[in-house]
Amino acid sequence: MMDPEYAPEYAIVVPTVGRPGLAELLRPVLEAPEESAPSDVVVVDDRPEDEATGPLPGIDDPRVRTLRTGGRGPATARQAGWQSCTAPWIVFLDDDVRPPWDWAHRLRGDLRSVPRGVAGTQGRIVVPRPEGRRPTDSERNTIALERARWITADLALRRSALERVGGFDTRFRRAYREDTDLALRLEDAGFRLRQGARVCVHPLAEGRPRASLSAQRGNADDVLMRHLHGTRWRERVEEPRGTLRSHLITTALPLAALAATVKGHPRLAAAAGALWAARTVGFAARRIVAGPARFDEWVDMALTSVAIPPLAVWYRGVGELRYARAHRRPSVRAVLFDRDGTLVEDVPYNGDPDRVVPRPGAAEAVALAREHGLAVAVVTNQSGIGRKMITEEDVAAVNRRIDRLIGPVDLWSLCPHREEDGCSCRKPRPGMVVGAAWALGVAPAECAVVGDIGADVEAAAAAGARGILVPTPRTREEEVRGAPEVAEDPFAAVSRLVEGGRT
Repeated sequence: MMDPEYAPEYAIVVPTVGRPGLAELLRPVLEAPEESAPSDVVVVDDRPEDEATGPLPGIDDPRVRTLRTGGRGPATARQAGWQSCTAPWIVFLDDDVRPPWDWAHRLRGDLRSVPRGVAGTQGRIVVPRPEGRRPTDSERNTIALERARWITADLALRRSALERVGGFDTRFRRAYREDTDLALRLEDAGFRLRQGARVCVHPLAEGRPRASLSAQRGNADDVLMRHLHGTRWRERVEEPRGTLRSHLITTALPLAALAATVKGHPRLAAAAGALWAARTVGFAARRIVAGPARFDEWVDMALTSVAIPPLAVWYRGVGELRYARAHRRPSVRAVLFDRDGTLVEDVPYNGDPDRVVPRPGAAEAVALAREHGLAVAVVTNQSGIGRKMITEEDVAAVNRRIDRLIGPVDLWSLCPHREEDGCSCRKPRPGMVVGAAWALGVAPAECAVVGDIGADVEAAAAAGARGILVPTPRTREEEVRGAPEVAEDPFAAVSRLVEGGRT
């Protein structure tokens, strides 16, 4: 029987693009009673670099950590967030939901009641209706969240389950399908998800003119979903069949009319044009009838009903080209190894290539990463240079020897500074991890750092990368206890990473 006082430890991850309601979201979380409060709160700033000009609202509390992902989309932001946490449960909240004051208490109850085999629990989303009128098109899209399954607006997942499947697929750049993809991969891995008792309020979205046009970009994501999960993926998440086939017919009609005109068949052209007009008017009428009796809404529905079918078809074609060869892959795209104690035996301030001895599993780890198409780099603190005990040439000679023994790597990145220099690149600071990621052409959230001491996994967490500790006799017990993931050797660490693409 579950101990009624048992309180599962959890961390909260909130990706944000700077919505003003962020502070309102964080308030009940940060003011929760100690027995229900999260152990960690991470806000991931996903504003593009050129737009992130001011501070985010509500993050001035010292209990809130922040990461930056530079506008690469919510999947990358959530990936960076959970990888930076060590709690056994990760709770994802969207930055436009409003948890009530008892949310943390109800979450605690949900987590306590989750049996083994269940990977996560979703909070019930409630959307208030507009008063005195029917909802607009944009508001109906928000209301539909109440029926959506396994969305990350309020979703608690075991960290071990995220590790097992690799977390989010960063190819999903929009807030549209990344959560559905994750739920299906969890199901494929043998996990279950279930509805929780907690409730989270999602305010109605402010109606933007022609918002339905930008939503058609999601048709490209549907192509990726088909490649990853087969043609029946909608049935698995109990989602109605899409309307692309109807849009394809509507889009083809004016083209047929044009072709008939060119070939001198005016009656056929007129018939195709009339059928297009009828389908378009019918589509617009269905949308107008569902919405409020407002002139501006009618105009928006009429105009967008003309544009939606060709846009949907266009983005579907874009997806077919972009994801023509898409397949399941590891969530990481690069492995960043520590050098001394991880790839080779630790020889303090070593400048002698003849003293290089590979660690067990090091060469196999590099080969496995290569086999799965992952970039490989080494990120290493070399304070002996700053202490004048070895030279950069000595380090380069040792690195060349390592390349010959375990296989060449794509990038060698080193910090020559002493700890007292206060640089931003020396681990456990994230500078070297972030720099190596961008040099390899990937985001830090798409990297894993494999090392033998706490500073390695701390640097990974600070950058939003995945950290795996490979202990050696010099690894302290508290570092092992505090590590998010532990593997026996470098090969076992890389095996954990690539298995996430095969579930």
